[in-house]
Amino acid sequence: MPLVEAALLEILACPVCHAPLREDGEELVCTSDTCALAYPVQDGIPVLLEDEARRTG
Repeated sequence: MPLVEAALLEILACPVCHAPLREDGEELVCTSDTCALAYPVQDGIPVLLEDEARRTG
């Protein structure tokens, strides 16, 4: 089951660099190589706050 509805995922973007996001496990991950932040999804709601994100790689 998807974390976020497909229609919502299409319009969501990373709040830091504005790149598209993709689902990865229980997170939405920025697709930009330079930003690469992972945002948690809590109860089906993406938490798109830089302070709540973790760096990938």
